[in-house]
Amino acid sequence: MGVVRTRIAPSPTGFLHIGTARTALFNYIFTKKYQGQFVLRIEDTDIERSDEKFEMDIIEGLKWLGLNWDEGPEIGGDYAPYRQSERNYTYAKYTQKLLDENKAYYCFCSQEELEAQRADLISEGLAPIYSGKCRNLSKEEIAEKLNGNNKYIIRFKMPGKKIFFDDMIRGNLEFDTELVGDFAIAKNIGIPLYNFAVVVDDFEMKITHIIRGEDHISNTPKQIALCEALDFPILQYAHLPLILGHDRSKMSKRDGATSIIEYKKQGFLPEAMINFMALLGWNPGTNKEIFSIKELEKEFSMERIQKSGAIFNIQKLESINAHYIKKMTLEKLADLCAPYFKKAGYKTNDEKLKKIIKLEQERIKKISDILEIAKFFFEPSDYLAEILIWKKSNKEKALATLKDVLKNFESVADNNFNIQNLKPILDILTEKHNGAGEVFWPLRVALSSQESSPPPLEIAEILDKKETLKRIKIAIDKLMQI
Repeated sequence: MGVVRTRIAPSPTGFLHIGTARTALFNYIFTKKYQGQFVLRIEDTDIERSDEKFEMDIIEGLKWLGLNWDEGPEIGGDYAPYRQSERNYTYAKYTQKLLDENKAYYCFCSQEELEAQRADLISEGLAPIYSGKCRNLSKEEIAEKLNGNNKYIIRFKMPGKKIFFDDMIRGNLEFDTELVGDFAIAKNIGIPLYNFAVVVDDFEMKITHIIRGEDHISNTPKQIALCEALDFPILQYAHLPLILGHDRSKMSKRDGATSIIEYKKQGFLPEAMINFMALLGWNPGTNKEIFSIKELEKEFSMERIQKSGAIFNIQKLESINAHYIKKMTLEKLADLCAPYFKKAGYKTNDEKLKKIIKLEQERIKKISDILEIAKFFFEPSDYLAEILIWKKSNKEKALATLKDVLKNFESVADNNFNIQNLKPILDILTEKHNGAGEVFWPLRVALSSQESSPPPLEIAEILDKKETLKRIKIAIDKLMQI
């Protein structure tokens, strides 16, 4: 295999969603596997819908994922510019070439004519292709219409033949171009439409492999026909399976976040997103599910990409994310969690924050979870007195236990209020009250307001003596009222 050059070419008409990000990942790891170059190209020829904010989102998302491009916006390259809106001269050159060689033509049909023709063909059960009405206009007729400022588009003369290509994922595919018809390639000489622009750009940028979603399969015969007409080399194509929702329908907003940056805001880690996306359509051939991007570069192969749709499973993403969170250093995880506390208005110092994170790290599936999991340290919620009573106990025993704990904790000096000094107290009370459940259950609920939480001594040390005693007194009052 020669020098591999791939590209991801998103349109800035929307945010970077997981489908485009997964395509970028597969391009990236395939390219790195063969020590090639990965190109980012912004396809912004849709002037009405393109927006700079979407381009910024795309760039931010790819950077966050670590899918850094070798050529493209911000860094340049030998084949700049990398925004289609800045490449009009190049498109004009090739459009004119096709017109001069009678491989393309001006089409002056109105939108109303085209829609009526399309409706008629569909009603007859025929492929809704262009009739070719303007295909053989004379030079004089064309000149007259152009001089009269008649609106037009430029159409490619599709050759009437079958086109074959060997898809790297799907094998040999065949298309009858007579079912495609003469398609539009430009709004005018300098403003190309999608299929024409990508063919020109891929040639000019020396792209060798096109890895994209299967929704582009129908574009491939058009692009191959254009390559042949322009004497461009035919590239290697690979069409990835679509990402489907949990019910195997086309993925919608209800199945996942609307953009990659939204996943970031929710507290997913870039390494987890990379790992998860790689498994959307690719099978490593083993039971292994955790891969670093370097491992993916080494182990990835087109042969193991499935043809059927890949199911998006948010629970699996959370599971993979939780794995990476558990492996994260306390310092790094605390840095990621701190903004969530700050935004909620919870004040904490570094030492307290790290203690909380250390205590809750095993329970976090995504970084944003920390707020819900740990907010009781700052703002205890109300709870029913009944949950203070251990399942094998009763109100009187729970009340007696908490009063005993309160009395003993009060005797501990403020600067000695830590696990080391509190544990011996609870050991004695456990023996006195005939079991850990009688002591630890009501104390843990009193301190956390929850039936499920970390151990009470760890909570008490983080809360400090004053707050711990306050919460125990509240729990005693609750029990006395039932």
